[in-house]
Amino acid sequence: MMGLSGCDQLGIETPEKAAERKVADAKAIGGACRHAIRAIEDCYLLNPKAEKSSVFTGWREMDEYMRENKLEGIAPVVPRPAPPSAASKPSESADGDEEEVDEPGTKSGKGKPATSSKH
Repeated sequence: MMGLSGCDQLGIETPEKAAERKVADAKAIGGACRHAIRAIEDCYLLNPKAEKSSVFTGWREMDEYMRENKLEGIAPVVPRPAPPSAASKPSESADGDEEEVDEPGTKSGKGKPATSSKH
């Protein structure tokens, strides 16, 4: 036991310290999300690895603090990322070929420009 008493001085992280750090990080994420005027559900989606209960605790604490002190949130300037389900969805064609996607300015995915009517 005497040999392990100095582990914290060596920078070795114990499981208890790691758990405390994860909780503190998740609470900070929740507080930052609330300050950035994000819904708690958005916060969960943007931070899937964070512990949800701690994220909520941080979000709620920041909400109470902001209401008590009549503070307004700051809207984020970074655009929201696209939902992962739409971006990583594999094509479902039977013979393994990729599906043709209609692009703006084309007609039925054939690659020919759409004819524009004169106004």
